Amino acid sequence: MDPLKTRTCEPCRKGAPTVTADEIAELHPQIPEWTIVEPGGIPRLERVFTFPDFASALEFTNRVGAIAEDEDHHPALLTEWGRVTVGWWTHKIRGLHRNDFVMAAKTDEAFGSSPAPGAG
Repeated sequence: MDPLKTRTCEPCRKGAPTVTADEIAELHPQIPEWTIVEPGGIPRLERVFTFPDFASALEFTNRVGAIAEDEDHHPALLTEWGRVTVGWWTHKIRGLHRNDFVMAAKTDEAFGSSPAPGAG
């Protein structure tokens, strides 16, 4: 199986199936630092990324936003001093789709390529 970060999002229509428990068991190990939370009863993937300052957090937020635009799949982003909380879920199906796991992996990759503090 190709790593999630190398895949692209597939168009998702209302009524598409959410991932099954077996699919979650297969996909979640590829993004181990993400948790599955259920605010309002809607499952989503969530991770908090930490940074040394606000500027670094904002730069990461913009990088995730650019990836989201490229894939036409958009997260919830909360940017604060020294941290960014990212949440992925598929609004149209009110739950998790394989696309959300793909985007979480791409987000991890973006974080791994963040410049070192003071760089850039």
